[in-house]
Amino acid sequence: MGLDLISFLFSFEAMSYWAHSFAASWMGTEIVFAHSLAINANEEQKAKYLGLVCNGGIGAFALTESGAGSDAMGSMRTTAKRDGDNYILNGSKMFISNGPVADAIVVYARTAPELGNKGISCFIVEKKFVGFSVAQKLDKMGWRGSPTGELVFDNCVVPAANLVGSLNKGVSILMGGLNLDRISSCFHMIGVSQRALDLAIEVAKTREQFGKPIGSFQLVQGLLADAYTDLESMRGITYQLAKEIVKQESESSSGRREIQRRTAAALLHCARAFNRLLSNAVQVHGGTGYILETEVNRLYRTGKLMEIGAGTTQMRQVIIAEDLLR
Repeated sequence: MGLDLISFLFSFEAMSYWAHSFAASWMGTEIVFAHSLAINANEEQKAKYLGLVCNGGIGAFALTESGAGSDAMGSMRTTAKRDGDNYILNGSKMFISNGPVADAIVVYARTAPELGNKGISCFIVEKKFVGFSVAQKLDKMGWRGSPTGELVFDNCVVPAANLVGSLNKGVSILMGGLNLDRISSCFHMIGVSQRALDLAIEVAKTREQFGKPIGSFQLVQGLLADAYTDLESMRGITYQLAKEIVKQESESSSGRREIQRRTAAALLHCARAFNRLLSNAVQVHGGTGYILETEVNRLYRTGKLMEIGAGTTQMRQVIIAEDLLR
């Protein structure tokens, strides 16, 4: 549509407000799949796979394995070996958003195990490729409308033309999209947080106890005030960083490193504030908020993932501290 990155992120926030699981699946296609290809793929790959997305196709991103989470690259076991005009992939990937329904997947695999992290490459795998299968769809606590699964590559035949970027340069592709991935998650949390706060305000105005709306009690007002403050703090750090990320290409290497540290800090803060806000929203709802089928409960169950997925809270702390002490 010719919109800029900021418009893209605000669209994501709006989607997250109204349908958080749909927004999560959209993120899996548009941000971690399509955006990665838009930056790193060659023209033929872009024409084919970005065209797939524009026509309604679903994408996914496969890095994590059952034994490789926070140490996703160091513990990676999936391999890819050249065989004529193809690569043969063997291994599995776990906790892959959109995995059970994706038409095409960006997959990371070891192409030179002896080189460690410098021997990882990036490939585009289609669901129709021989040797690819979905082992299971995982039953999650939250984001239940966004399918997540385990993927298996059993002598999976991938055309050499589907190698993204240069051989053994997968880590640079992966790291190049981290800032956008992190800030996108913050926009997602802002959208969900605004919805949860709006639901809590509505209940505070309409539910009566002791002959008056519960919003007239100061302790309930305190819950709403804290939730609002958490939301505004999330907005402040996220919107500012989004503007800086757009200008990142013109920054020096030290400037880019600073943004990487600050996006990690933004995600660290937003995830914590997000969980506090959601907890307060459930508290305002009382017993109703504990019922699985209520909207505020569904929103509440999204919260914990933001402290685990895309790098745990503890890994974000490590990234920040190591850069500060550099």
